[in-house]
Order: sequence, then structure tokens, then C-alpha cells
Amino acid sequence: MTDVTFSGSYVAPPRAKDWSGIYGLIFVLAVIPYLAPEALPWAKVFPDAWKVPLSVWIRDGLNWLVKDLSFGLFTFKEMTRAMAAVMAWPLDLAKAIFFDGVTLGDVHLPRLSWAGVILAMTVWGWALGGRGLAAVGFVSLSYIALFGQWNGAMLTLSMIVIAVPLGIGLGLLLGIAAWRSPRLRQALVPLLDLMQTVPTFAYLVPIMFLIGVGPVSGIFATVLYAMPPMTRVTMIALDGVAPELAEAGLMAGASSRQILWKIMVPSAGKGLLVGVNQVIMLSLNMVIIAAMVGAGGLGFDVLNALRIANGLGPGLETGLAVVALAIVLDRYSQAAAAPRRGLDPARRRLSLRLGLGLLVGFTLLSVFVPVLEELPKGARLSTGAIWSDLVRWINLNMFEQLDAIRTFLVLNLLKPFKEFLIGFPWPAMLLLVGAIGWRLGGRRLALLVVALLAFIPLTGMWERGMTTVYLCGISAAFAVVLGVLLGILGAHSDRWHRFLENMNDTLQTLPSFVYLLPVVMLFRVGDVSALFAVVAYSIVPAIRYTDHGLRRVPPNLIEAAAMDGCTRRQILFKVEIPYALPEIMLGVNQVIMMALSMLVVTSLIGTNDLGKAVQMAITKAEPGDGLVAGLAIAFLGITADRLIAAWATARKRKLGIP
Repeated sequence: MTDVTFSGSYVAPPRAKDWSGIYGLIFVLAVIPYLAPEALPWAKVFPDAWKVPLSVWIRDGLNWLVKDLSFGLFTFKEMTRAMAAVMAWPLDLAKAIFFDGVTLGDVHLPRLSWAGVILAMTVWGWALGGRGLAAVGFVSLSYIALFGQWNGAMLTLSMIVIAVPLGIGLGLLLGIAAWRSPRLRQALVPLLDLMQTVPTFAYLVPIMFLIGVGPVSGIFATVLYAMPPMTRVTMIALDGVAPELAEAGLMAGASSRQILWKIMVPSAGKGLLVGVNQVIMLSLNMVIIAAMVGAGGLGFDVLNALRIANGLGPGLETGLAVVALAIVLDRYSQAAAAPRRGLDPARRRLSLRLGLGLLVGFTLLSVFVPVLEELPKGARLSTGAIWSDLVRWINLNMFEQLDAIRTFLVLNLLKPFKEFLIGFPWPAMLLLVGAIGWRLGGRRLALLVVALLAFIPLTGMWERGMTTVYLCGISAAFAVVLGVLLGILGAHSDRWHRFLENMNDTLQTLPSFVYLLPVVMLFRVGDVSALFAVVAYSIVPAIRYTDHGLRRVPPNLIEAAAMDGCTRRQILFKVEIPYALPEIMLGVNQVIMMALSMLVVTSLIGTNDLGKAVQMAITKAEPGDGLVAGLAIAFLGITADRLIAAWATARKRKLGIP
């Protein structure tokens, strides 16, 4: 029972804002262009005279940089080419070690032996994480070798070992600078938000224009893409260090540099390792995407599988090789940061030396036994024929059913929704989004989301933008519904939870190109294939956040509901889901972000959205169009993020959740 104290006078609660006028205006702006097109001719088609030629300005600016800008002793183009040459030297060294060896006249010095790498990683895995990690390393690397993916994996790895240290180092330094300077931090956080929402392909367009085509461009793009998480994690980790530690160092006479590198950074080590792990995984993801600009490696093999008739088998094998490589990098980096306890340090050092000896020994032996440098084709395995036969059987026996599903989705869902959004008057859409922003977060949020959304018609991208919204909206809806259902199963069953965790880990490490292969084989190119690919790619956050949110519901709430006689279904829908809804909505937010990023990839199979504009910009080397389309996708993502975050914050406040 809550005690209520009455004061001498009654104060009425603040009156709620009357939104009927705004909603009425939205309705009028939405209806008049249909009933009387001549009344508001500019409402459905954004006038050309109002458009801002931003893509032309960007293209002209980059052309000026490349062709005209000079610093006296050298030009801008000479500077970028010199940077590329400097980057090419360590890349060539890494490629010689991992990929192709070194040839000096008639003498060939082999690359690292595949057998030596497998055995060394197995021994190191045992030293760092025990039998489990050793088994993971042995099985994963053996799969890569036996299924003929070793060359692509080593070329990919040679780019990663260059990009990851650069991403970690630059992200750490930038994060430290922002931590020390509140002004820099205030300016940097929105930029980091933008960089993390811009689709991966958009990074390739200006880099390719400035640096050229090839693996070096892929490394520059990878560093830019993977650096923001490290910067953000560095700021957060340093914020979490107790101020008393710095004060103690200051009292001991340490300089500011000594306090930073001897006290603050080591104390923030656990948090920084999270950023290191993110840089590794994002670098692997971006190196795969960089195959679009000639980076080669596993990404090129997956991309090539899309171009051949029976590419499902080779594409899946290469995709699983990416998964295997990602698992090795992820698990070993975590184990190196926190080695297992219980092993004598002397034995650990001995094991590490043994692994190094095996690596060097088998590599030297491969000079005389070439089979140890590269596994012969006759010893390799392949499931390509099995997958080809399966696709052929499905097409022969299930074509009518699959075509019926495709036709039903196109005629009854995709086409109507697409036509509705493309034809919806843009002023009404801006006003509607602004009204939602105002109700959720006030005037500042409303102005922000309206400004972000207005960027799309102002740059002439309205039709492509609404096509993106339609594909993203339907795909995200399917992913959320299915993901929430699976998350509910995982939250109430430990067996389902373990199965879903393993499934999610696999889905998140598969390269985005791989998702296109089965859907194209089944549904051909077009929006239906894009829909299924985006759902499969973006479903993971919905599952994880739902599972996690439901598991965090306080047990006393569930017990109280059960004691009141609620059924299991009532407890789920009246207690658990309402309490976990803010966290579930954060999962919805992540689903939307991943769907937007995947739509750029699905442009390869026939969609005509903003992702297609980015992909065409890469093909035609049009940096202006690519950057504008990439910014439009990022602004859609930021708009959804801000609206959902505002709703989740308000909901948590209402429920009293910290």
C-alpha cells in the first residue's frame, strides 16, 4: 500500500498535447495527391528544381583532389599512391608468408606448410584453452585444407593480419584522444554512429576512386570499417577505470603519459579486448566484401560462385571455410587474452615453443616434400556434386510449388506494399515520421528524423529510398516474428537455447554473399529471393535479444502471476513479454540495421533500391552516387535507431527498469 499525502490545493496534471490537427494535416497531404493530383503536383513526385546535386559535387570534389590538388612537392594523387605503395609492402610480405612463398631466381622458398599450421595451431590451442580449443583449431583448419579452401583462406588471412593491427592501433589512439577531450568526443560520437550504419559497400567507392583497385584498397576500406568499434570501446573502457587509480599514480609522481599507459590502459584491458575481438571479426567480414574491388581470397570465391550455374556447392563450401576461419580467429584471440588456468607456465611456454617448432619444421620439410606446401587436388574433398544434384531434384520436383510461393508473395504482399510506399506523398511521410519523433522524444528528435529523411528526396533518391524501406520493412517484420518465436522457445528450454546459440554463431559468421546462393537457386533473382536472404541474415538479433530479455524477467514476478492463477500463456503475454519488450525492441533495432546492410548485397540479385545504387557506383566508378546512396541508407538506419531507442527508454522508465 502506498501512502498518499494531500496538499492544500489540487494541481491538475499537464494537459496532453492535442495531435488531431497534425494527424489531420498528414491525412490531407496523403489523400489530396490521389483525389486531386493537379492541386499538389509536387507532393507525389519531388520536383527536379528542388533537388540538390550532392553526388555531382562529391564527384567533382574527388576529381579535383585526384587531378588538381597539389602540395607543391607532390600532388594529392601521388600522396595516395605513395600510401598505397607503403601499405603494399607489408601486404606482399604477409602474402609471401601465408599464400605464395618467395621465388628468388631458381630457388623457391615455400609458404607456411598447411600441415605445420594445423599442428601448430592445435598445440597452441591446447596450451591456451585446453582440449576443446585444440579440437576446434584442428577440425576447422583441417576442413579448410581438405575442401580445397586453403589458398583463399591464406590470402584472406594475409590481409587480416595487416588490417587488424592498424584498426586496433588507430582506434585505440583515437579513442584515447576522445576520452581526454570532451569536445572531440562530442563531435566524434555522431561520426562513429554514421560510420557504423553506412553499408560496407559504400566504403569501397571512394577508396577505389582514390587508391585504385586491388587488395590494398580492400585493406584501407577494412581499417575504416573496423576502427569505429575499437574507438567506442576504448572510450567506454577508460571511463570505467576507477579515478582513484589515476590519483594514486599522480601522487606517486607519475607523468600523464605514464598514468595513461602504465595505469589506465592496463586497467581497462578487459574492456579493450572486446574491441579487439570486434575489430578481428569486422575485418574478416569486410575483407570478404572487398572482393568486389579485386581483393581476392575467400570473398572472391563466394562471389564467383554466384556467377556460375551450379555455384551452390562451391559457394557453401567456401562460406563454411569463412565460418571456420572466423571461429579460429575468434576463439584463439579470446583464449590468448585470457589463457586457461591450471596449466603450469613452464609447460605452456614449452607447448608454445613446440608449436613453433612444428610450424618451422614442416615448412622447411615442404622444400623437399611439395605435398606439405599444398595439398594435392586428388586428396581434396568436395560436396559440390551433392548440392548440384539436390538443386536439380528440387527444380524438377518442386518447381511448381516454389513458383506458386514466389508468385503469391509478389502479387499479394511485395508489389502492393512497394507501390503504396513509392506512391505515398513525400510531405506526408516526412510529417508522419516527424510526429512520431515528437511524441517519442520531443522537438529535437522530430527535427533530427525529419532532416535525415528529407535527405533522400533532396538528393533524388526517393523512389529507391522507399523501395529500400519496403524491402527492409517486410524482411524485418518476418525476421522479428520468426526470431521472437524462436527466442521464446530458447528462453524456456535449455536444449533449444544451446541449439539456437550454435545456430546464431554459425549464421553470424557466414559471409553475406553465401545467403544469396540457395535463394537464387530456389526462387531465381528478384525481390522474393532478396526477402528470404535478408530474413536469414538478420534474424539473429531478434532471437538473441528475445531469449536474453525473457531470461532477465525477475522470478518473483512470474511466481506472483502464477500464485494469482495465471496460465502459462497469460504469464508469457501479460508478464514476461511486456517486461522484456524494451530489450526485444533493441533486437528489432539490430534486425533493421542488419537488413539495411544486407540489402546492399541483395542488389546483386536484381533489387532496385539504394543498395543497387551503391553497387552500380562501384561498377561505374561513380563515387558521388555511391556515397549519396550509402548516406541515404545510413540515415534510414539512424532514423529507425533513434525512434526505437526513444521508445525503449520511455518504456523502461515506465516499468522502472534501470
